[in-house]
Amino acid sequence: MTDTALAYAKVNISLDIVSKMADGYHNMRMVMQTVSLADEITIECLPGEGITVEAGLPFLPSDERNIAAKAAFAFFKHTGIGGYRTYIKTKKAIPVCAGLGGGSSDGACVLRMLDRMFETKLGRKALEGIGLTIGSDVPFCIDGGTSLAEGRGEVLANLPPMPKCYIVICKPPFSCSTPALFGRIKCEKIRARPDTDGILDALDKGDLGGVARRMYNVFEDVMTKGSRDIAEIKDTMYDQAALGAVMTGSGPSVIGLFDDEGSARGACEQLGQSYKECYLTEAVERLGYQ
Repeated sequence: MTDTALAYAKVNISLDIVSKMADGYHNMRMVMQTVSLADEITIECLPGEGITVEAGLPFLPSDERNIAAKAAFAFFKHTGIGGYRTYIKTKKAIPVCAGLGGGSSDGACVLRMLDRMFETKLGRKALEGIGLTIGSDVPFCIDGGTSLAEGRGEVLANLPPMPKCYIVICKPPFSCSTPALFGRIKCEKIRARPDTDGILDALDKGDLGGVARRMYNVFEDVMTKGSRDIAEIKDTMYDQAALGAVMTGSGPSVIGLFDDEGSARGACEQLGQSYKECYLTEAVERLGYQ
């Protein structure tokens, strides 16, 4: 049996780090949003044994280190299903190491697909639990949409959908080390934080401008590489009438919110003169996984 589905990228409308927990992880508070930029995942299951991944890019692992493979292993372990040779093909569109959750989205998509293909009907909560064993962003990516994510990212609350908008994504040509950024964060010394409660109130009111004005990512204050690029990308977005701009995740990608498609296209074209990886996307609502 064979199935194909899309694995949608995620962006952070806000990212705050509240505290460091006893287990060494950080207690996060983030507003997360699914966007239309997506990888394409194809899974084929035949009689046999083993999991093979065609990763789509030569520098991505094709063995059990690949998050899509991890997801398949976790699914079969949880369900006890065996006797299948599983081939996963990934057609990548989401930039790698970009703060866009490409790997997490691929893993979540594999879990959803296998649940559907084998008619296990595990449901959203069970899949989120399996996903958390793979990565902190995977639970959000199971159903996506607009959510408040707390804890490691696994404590999720559905929010009203993002008002109609256009989201420009620009990735500068470098990557950021997530562990290094977390290592530089001192929760008690964070100088500026996103107005998360204000964002939630603006979403309740359908106020896109209110959301955009309150976006912030505390990782921006501890960047030691590429901070000039990030500032320049944000400035270009604002020059092209962005309502708000912020680095997403642990970077380095920057997103801008626009209420006008023409302005968003103009920003994408302007940024494209300096940066190869620029995308015009829209918000995607929850997938409706129960």
